[in-house]
Amino acid sequence: MTGDPTKRFSSRVDNYVRYRPGYPHAIIELLQKECHLTADSVIADIGSGTGMLTRLFLENGNRVFGIEPNEDMRRAGDEILAGYPKFISVGGSAEATTLPERTVDFVTAAQAAHWFDRQKARREFVRILKPGGWAVMVWNERRHESTPFHRAYEALLQRWGIDYNEVRHEGARLTIGEFFAPSPHKEKVFDNPQEFDYAGLEGRLLSSSYMPLPGHPNYQPAIEELKRVFAEHQVNGHVTMDHDTRVYYGRLG
Repeated sequence: MTGDPTKRFSSRVDNYVRYRPGYPHAIIELLQKECHLTADSVIADIGSGTGMLTRLFLENGNRVFGIEPNEDMRRAGDEILAGYPKFISVGGSAEATTLPERTVDFVTAAQAAHWFDRQKARREFVRILKPGGWAVMVWNERRHESTPFHRAYEALLQRWGIDYNEVRHEGARLTIGEFFAPSPHKEKVFDNPQEFDYAGLEGRLLSSSYMPLPGHPNYQPAIEELKRVFAEHQVNGHVTMDHDTRVYYGRLG
């Protein structure tokens, strides 16, 4: 994998905050129903970044440890979540959270688990979870083929992305069973669309760690192609980017 994964988003924080998709409140409802989540549950959100998933739990009344190794992302999350007294910001990682043993009821990771050393992270999650605690892995997966716009956008990423196929996270779910094994796990999928004008679509593109930034030879060709894609597929000045929010949850025996 190219570069240090804990540093990949340092130059993209602003675009990440503004243009990445959030997570549906239905995740909270799912965990309440299936995993006995209550307002008293303590959460460790691993790779919490700018706090997109963290905030769902804070709004549910939970105490949340936001574990984030990237200083720039963690600083942005600290600013965004400053109004939540039950938020605790921690400079740790999936493999070394710094939390004491048997501290939390839930370990969560949104758009992050594909960066983990899976074996080391699993051992750490088992260490910090209370007996009977739950692990929850969440990804927003952009639909690649469902519309002409999605196909054109995917072709752009394939053409101009620096290490797109190497770091894309869809393959992580193919081995998710290995992470939970020998314990069983369940999966739930939610629709999660975003609507963009051109400026928003460009910000969304540049929020991705595999896309070139100004100064890279691929940057300007990618932007020119993005303008063509938007012009061809926009309706009333907007395009819709559809995502499947995939939630995997289970106990780590």
